[in-house]
Amino acid sequence: MQVSPSLLSANFANLTPDIEMINRSEADLLHLDVMDGVFVPNISFGFPVMQDVSRICKKPLDVHLMIVEPQNWVSQVRDLNAEYMVFHQEACTHIHRTVQAIHNAGMKAGVSLCPATPITTLEDIIFDLDQVLLMSVNPGFGGQPFIYNTVEKVKRLRNMIDACGSKALINVDGGVNAETGRMLAEAGADILVAGSYVFKAADPEAAIRSLKF
Repeated sequence: MQVSPSLLSANFANLTPDIEMINRSEADLLHLDVMDGVFVPNISFGFPVMQDVSRICKKPLDVHLMIVEPQNWVSQVRDLNAEYMVFHQEACTHIHRTVQAIHNAGMKAGVSLCPATPITTLEDIIFDLDQVLLMSVNPGFGGQPFIYNTVEKVKRLRNMIDACGSKALINVDGGVNAETGRMLAEAGADILVAGSYVFKAADPEAAIRSLKF
């Protein structure tokens, strides 16, 4: 199981110690949630912050754009040396074109689905994806309770991916802790995003380790 701590729950008054903790830890990725106050009812951080983070972080970056018109920001995400650029199906009209642009920029492409969006919307693009990010909370805020229907959604997505031979990894974001993480792992998830569970823990590195199912 890969673990991708979400920077959204870190200490923004002093990010360096939290990023250095990620560097020391068993985390596989660092998850960056970009919010625009339009697609989601909140604003997080933008590219100047992420540029500074990218210079310190030694883990691959998993950039999750919760914004309108994500196709306009491919080159900026590329300039972060990001591993993944993930955008929302609900925010992008031409998904296939955007996936192609991400791949042409040398990154892996992911599509995210809000809790009420069915996985069937990805049937005609799933083979081209490197990641599907299922939101297990409504996007926009950290610290929300886990939506348990996501476990069954992961199972259905796992079946879809296996049936068509896609290489897409299943990532889940929202309300992830040791209990829900185990359920998601058993359902077929490949990556777990955890924010509050990691950064609010007395021992964040141990919290990350506890998700390595």
